[in-house]
Amino acid sequence: MKNLLKYSLIIALLVGGSSCTNLDEEIKGDFTTKITPANQGVGTKTNVNKPTPSDGLSGAFGRLLNGTANHGSYFSVQEISSDEAVITQKGGDWFDGGIWLIMHKHQFTPTVGGINGAWSDIYGGIFQCNDLIAAAGTSAAGKAQLRTLRAYFYWRLLDLFGRVKIVTVTGQDAPQATRVQVYNFVESELLAVLPSLPAGKQEYGRVSQGAANALLARLYLNAKVYKGLPSHDPADLDKAIAAADAVINSGVYSLDPNYAKVFAPDNVENAEHIFVAPFDEATGGGMNFAQMTLHYPSQLTYKLGQQPWNGYSTLEEFYNSYDAADKRKAANFIVGPQTDISGNPILDLAFDKADPDGAPINYTPKINELFPNGSRQAGARLGKFSFKIGQNPDMDNDFPVLRYGEVLLNKAEALYRKNAGDATAKTLVDQIRTRAGLPSIGTLTDGAFLAERGRELFQEALRRTDLIRFGAWGNAWWEKGSHPADKYILFPIPAEQISSSAGTLTQNPDYL
Repeated sequence: MKNLLKYSLIIALLVGGSSCTNLDEEIKGDFTTKITPANQGVGTKTNVNKPTPSDGLSGAFGRLLNGTANHGSYFSVQEISSDEAVITQKGGDWFDGGIWLIMHKHQFTPTVGGINGAWSDIYGGIFQCNDLIAAAGTSAAGKAQLRTLRAYFYWRLLDLFGRVKIVTVTGQDAPQATRVQVYNFVESELLAVLPSLPAGKQEYGRVSQGAANALLARLYLNAKVYKGLPSHDPADLDKAIAAADAVINSGVYSLDPNYAKVFAPDNVENAEHIFVAPFDEATGGGMNFAQMTLHYPSQLTYKLGQQPWNGYSTLEEFYNSYDAADKRKAANFIVGPQTDISGNPILDLAFDKADPDGAPINYTPKINELFPNGSRQAGARLGKFSFKIGQNPDMDNDFPVLRYGEVLLNKAEALYRKNAGDATAKTLVDQIRTRAGLPSIGTLTDGAFLAERGRELFQEALRRTDLIRFGAWGNAWWEKGSHPADKYILFPIPAEQISSSAGTLTQNPDYL
């Protein structure tokens, strides 16, 4: 995956001579031109942090840091299976047994990488919640927060795998539940704890009624999929609207006028955050987006503590779905010629000979191929969670698990599904678009809604869920063929889990 040793000499050369103009006869361009690198973060160089409460709940809430914004678990399977992110095989780099190519092409198997990582990380969080809920010293208010967190973890399992065990007591097994039973459990838990949760702004890294209602809105919006219904039940849509309204009318949250600040390194307690994974370079490691997406020499652009891995990028069609005037386009992606911190071009001395850009790093939205020789600098890079100058591999940006912008879109979609011409639905979407510097969305359609959600919620691990709900999961996209829309909407139960379950777990139907 991270073929780094052979690049240590390259970095040494770059640091000592980044202005050299004759390293290879194919090098092109004017090396004296100063270029401002894209996505330079917010200028923050010091750690911006706030301690989470000393309430005895950190052991459970800290489990959110596993898999949410790093490689090989929940984030990877949610994103790489969608049409917004890809890991190409770059010769000997990032082949990893072909697992990420398989993920991209929807050729899932019970042994494909990342799926077991997601399962294990989620259940690890559930078991920690169970331990603390049962602990004698946990207050009633603390138990309500833990049950909300556990319901969120079970929402992940519901969304990814469907048929899982609902384990609520440490050390006890449970039968494999149906997907509808898991849905009912998540709903009942959230409704049960709502009165016991704080009514106002949540403490940092914790949850309040806003989180429970925001998750309920998401749950009800996806009820058609989770229950296996032929169409959306108006009663579920009404409940989604009511849950979203509880968040909106609380007056606790608001859209940040600056979209980029919602995800920046100093985004602690942003007005839009309802529930976050509180990443921090010193006290809460695990967000590795800079490492996951940037080319090796981009270490010099941001003065990173370690060399990046050159893995994740964005599909060209998804990148091009943004209007040029959309402020989110510049905030979400890193494209174009890249320089070091002083404005000197950075080079890849092992560049692809077929690449017309030669050695200077130039992130191009177009990707030549998925495998076996994807260009090493092709693909717009993931920049939504912007990078701090001089940062460590573990980033400081908090990850919004639930945020106000999504709640507005969820309510708008529920209204639209009840009445395609609903004026309030259009107004809610236009709030999001106005912040992005765009005109009114015009006529609402399924395609327009899905595209707008994609542009707003990029890199927040929701695209797979949205594609399934909109019936677009089976569509063909770059280097991925079409398949029936209702196929593979669940991942396979990991083979490791089935083999260790003594026959108490069975496989999802698409993989039998």
